[in-house]
Amino acid sequence: MTDRPFIFCHMLTSLDGKIIGNYMSIPEASTAGDVFYALAFGENPHYRHQGWLSGRVTTDDNFTRYRHPALDEHAAPVPEGDFVAVQDAEKYYVSIDPSGRLGWESPDLTYRTTHAHVLEVLTGRASNAYKAFLRKLGISYVIAGEEELDRDLLLAKLKELFGIETLMLGGGGVLNWSFVHAGLCDEISVVIAPAADGASDSPALFETGGRTPDGPRGFTLQSAEVREGGSVWLRYSIDHEKESA
Repeated sequence: MTDRPFIFCHMLTSLDGKIIGNYMSIPEASTAGDVFYALAFGENPHYRHQGWLSGRVTTDDNFTRYRHPALDEHAAPVPEGDFVAVQDAEKYYVSIDPSGRLGWESPDLTYRTTHAHVLEVLTGRASNAYKAFLRKLGISYVIAGEEELDRDLLLAKLKELFGIETLMLGGGGVLNWSFVHAGLCDEISVVIAPAADGASDSPALFETGGRTPDGPRGFTLQSAEVREGGSVWLRYSIDHEKESA
């Protein structure tokens, strides 16, 4: 497709496919985390992307820390449509937040040595007060759908309005699977840490969340590399023509 970015899902997991958990506190996982970061954000990365996409919970866990937004319920009505605060950022952090709940304090964030402009993804459920809150902070946002997220519309806007040609998908398991299932992910990149903690309630690389069908998908192995500290980097491609056959 030419009307959306190339999308690769890039994730760090344990040996049993978990994306978070106590295993992340041990040295083996830390070394694998460095491998993960270098591949997509390092000085000479394999993936050269203009932004990365995560969901609300991932954003709260890592950046907004479950703060409440400072809303002005009496804010003047904002203009209809999208708000482009920064059009030429070196990197965008794209956060799916359909109802407008994240408590940002700045239009920019830092992930290790990577600096990015925040780009919120809203639906028609987001209030005027929340959109006014984002505008006051200088945070860009796009409206993608009325009640539910319209992924196709979102991706078209990311490419058209912000020039995002390559997008990293780094969400929770539900978000990752929803994009794979919808045929909107082109490559899977997984760094496996030589670690596990045996937890049965930790989220996995892919999950339906009870909202996305659990029909099986096959992937084509592109490469498998042993990396630092005994970690393994796996790359898979997705044949969209085969999916739609």
